[in-house]
Amino acid sequence: MSKNDLKGKVVLVAGGAKNLGGLLSRDFAAKGARVSIHYNSDSTKADAEKTLSDIQSAGGEAFLFQADLTKVENIKKLFEETKSQFGGIDIAVNTVGMVLKKPFLETTEEEYDTMFNINSKVAYFFIQEAGKYLNDHGKICTIVTSLLAAYTGLYSTYAGAKAPVEHFTRMASKEFGNRGISVTAVAPGPMDTPFFYGQEGEDAVAYHKSASALGGLTDIKDIAPLVEFLVTDGWWITGQTIFANGGYTTR
Repeated sequence: MSKNDLKGKVVLVAGGAKNLGGLLSRDFAAKGARVSIHYNSDSTKADAEKTLSDIQSAGGEAFLFQADLTKVENIKKLFEETKSQFGGIDIAVNTVGMVLKKPFLETTEEEYDTMFNINSKVAYFFIQEAGKYLNDHGKICTIVTSLLAAYTGLYSTYAGAKAPVEHFTRMASKEFGNRGISVTAVAPGPMDTPFFYGQEGEDAVAYHKSASALGGLTDIKDIAPLVEFLVTDGWWITGQTIFANGGYTTR
């Protein structure tokens, strides 16, 4: 499936209201796809409605679905509703995530559970439902983090909860491959969005900007084309986690 073949295809974007997810939703719609835009809570509703309005104003087709995806029944409902609205699903992209920067010795059990629910549990059952609902030759992509290749402290629950997604991606790609479904993960560096700045002080921001070989934070405009490639022309790449971070970390 090339980018030129997106017309009429159905794309589901979890966390599709703002930041990278919002950009992906608008990009897919601009290429002719019909887009299911998931958002989590009332605090994101205005962003979701703006993204929907932008798509519709440009002549695109999309709808909104609000749900807490840490409840597996809501992931099922998201896929069910998308199929009901559009007749099928071709591409599923999960941008959902939560970051916590906190010393290991100060992390609470509640914080641990929250981080693993959002970053790991959601990812697992999103891939599972995608495997059930996607049309043959569909595409699945999950956003993880370049911290998976970092030697650092303070992000134990964030990096730790994203790490299993690499294994989910490999296993699912092996199990779904006989249907022509490719499964990938993309690991950006720290992105220049509000998602990043909420956790970091000025010194840390300056460090992260200086840490990449190419300089600066990751721009969502440099990540969206990679995701779009992996779920179209790059379908032959499967089971892989792609680090896209300007040389922030590498393996």
